[in-house]
Amino acid sequence: MLTVFIATFIFFLLVFAGMSLGYMIKRKSIQGSCGGLSSIGVEKVCDCPEPCDTRRKRMAREAARQVHLEKHRII
Repeated sequence: MLTVFIATFIFFLLVFAGMSLGYMIKRKSIQGSCGGLSSIGVEKVCDCPEPCDTRRKRMAREAARQVHLEKHRII
């Protein structure tokens, strides 16, 4: 029983080491193969017709930030 646990633990360590080595060499993060929800036409996770209050506040902050950045742009 302990042998199986140790073998499994070593296997997972090797997998994590391989993934981290791949990241360090290619500087590319791990990606899913399907492309996520946007590939099937879903723009947001929930199907709500209106965004919730928290999301509206976040969107307003982001819009204000973009306006501020455009207004104070150096070049």
